[in-house]
This record gives sequence, C-alpha cells and structure tokens, in this order.
Amino acid sequence: MNPLPNRPLSDDELHTLVDGQGSPDDLVALRTRLAADPDVQARFAAWQRQRDSLQLLHAQLLDEAVPPALLQAAKAGRPAHAPGHPGWRFGGMAASVVMAFAAGWLAHDNQQPESALTSMAPTLARAQLEGEFVRQAGLAHAVYVPEVRHPVEVTALEQAHLVQWLSKRLDKPLKVPDLTAQGFDLVGGRLLPGDAGARAQFMFQDATGQRITLYLGAVDKAAAGRAAQETGFRFEPQARIPSFYWVDQGFGYALAGQLPRESLMALAQAVYHQL
Repeated sequence: MNPLPNRPLSDDELHTLVDGQGSPDDLVALRTRLAADPDVQARFAAWQRQRDSLQLLHAQLLDEAVPPALLQAAKAGRPAHAPGHPGWRFGGMAASVVMAFAAGWLAHDNQQPESALTSMAPTLARAQLEGEFVRQAGLAHAVYVPEVRHPVEVTALEQAHLVQWLSKRLDKPLKVPDLTAQGFDLVGGRLLPGDAGARAQFMFQDATGQRITLYLGAVDKAAAGRAAQETGFRFEPQARIPSFYWVDQGFGYALAGQLPRESLMALAQAVYHQL
C-alpha cells in the first residue's frame, strides 16, 4: 500500500485503522493522513466507540474455545485452494461468525416484540458506560505516568491523608491495595473528575521504573440500571493502555499498565481480592 498523502481516507482504509490490522508502515501512513483530516478524525472516533461497545457487549466470548461443531463446519467448508492456511482458518472463520451473528440478530430483531428489544437497553447502556470508564482510565494513565516531578498530588509518604481525602471526595471508604509482594510500591494518588462525580487514581511503580495505575470511581447507575451494580472482571486489550476492569455495586475499577496480559492479570487479581 502506498497511499497518496492528500487523498481522503476511504472507508476501507478507515476500517484498517480502527481494526489495526495493517502492516506497521501502512498504519503509520494512514495515521499521518488521518491527522490532517479533522472530518475523518470524527468518523474514526465514532467507529472506535462503536467497536468498543460491541466488544464489551460480548467480551466474555473472546476467551472461550471455539465450539467443536463450528470448527467442524469450518473445516468442511474450507476452500480447496487454501488447505490448512492459518490466515483463512482464523480470519475467514471470524468473518463468517460475525456475518452469521449479524444475520441472525437482524432476523431476531425483526421478530421480537418491543418489550424484548427494550430489555436489551441495560446491557447496551452498561457496555457504553464501561467502555467510557476504561477510556477515561487509559487517558489518565497516559497523562500522569510519564510525569517525573508531579506524577501524583499526594505521595505515599502521606498515605493515610491520601486515603482519607479521596474517600471523602468519592463518598466511599477506600483502601489502597498492597502490591509489594508483586514488586510494586505505592507512588501516591490524585483526584480526578468523572462523569458520575469524582474519581481517584492510585499509582504504583516497580524497581525498574515501570508504572501501573488503579483508576476507580462511581459509574452512572441511573443510566445503566441494575447492570451497573454487577461485578465483571474483564480484559481490554484494544485500548491504547491494556487494562483489566470490573464494576462492583456501582463502583468501577480499572488497573492499567504496559505489561503482558498474564502479569497484569496477576496484579488485577491481587487488587480485586484486597478491595
């Protein structure tokens, strides 16, 4: 691919950016063109939000094994010119599953009474809320982790004051998880704004200087209904900053850091069990 620098991005090129499926050189070239086109930037952001909402809606399926019946059907329908090719096996199967799901859902949608469609509203609302919560956690992480002199408002030397202050502002008794067994010490924390009131960020750092952040605060239970009170433990790999997040009794948590999934999961589980 050798895109012309002044040509507007096509829908196919925009899809490539949203999915991040192109080669590194192609993606760099597309991002360069995107940066020069504010109108397309707005579409790109909207498509990202749609992708994130759909992923959140069915996030629990991402780690499940492919059903044997589906694997058998895929093998039976494999084209003769591509036997055993891994790109077809996974890419083609994924596309087929998405197409089948879309077709089935549209048929289901057309046949369901209004009450059945209305029942989906809390789930969709929850997906949107969680997606926005994780996005804000990632932004806060990206802004403050690189800071050298002022990464936090209150340092770990004043941990008791930090917890008391943030607990009062978030209107909830807070606890700072102890991650020293995992090699991370508390740097400190800060107060942040959120859609449903104040939020907090605790920052931790290991001996190599690697930092992780725990972002927490209330989610909008009124918008998501009872769904916002449920506990979920999920991994978000598509965000700029990988994170594990969960919602418990209307309060959201997101642990973010540039770590391998297994390492981040171990830290998130340690935090989850302490809180």
